[in-house]
Amino acid sequence: MTDTIAYARQVLSIEAQAVSALVSSLGRSFEDAVALLLGCRGMTVISGIGKSGLIGQKLSATLASTGTPGFFLHPSDALHGDLGQEGANSE
Repeated sequence: MTDTIAYARQVLSIEAQAVSALVSSLGRSFEDAVALLLGCRGMTVISGIGKSGLIGQKLSATLASTGTPGFFLHPSDALHGDLGQEGANSE
């Protein structure tokens, strides 16, 4: 077995353990977050900077593909006037 394959297996094993540990951490706050999203009558605005922003963009696209209207807004753009997008799209 090559070092690359051994390393990849080690990384996947660590990641699998991390995901498995999440099972017991699901609680009321997760349930509340899901209820808020399901009950949202307007647009969801996802925001973030750096890696959080990249994840936010993906989350926004995923929500849109499942029927939850919304968009990603970079925080610095919000500070420079783009926060008005939310008001223009709200009911």
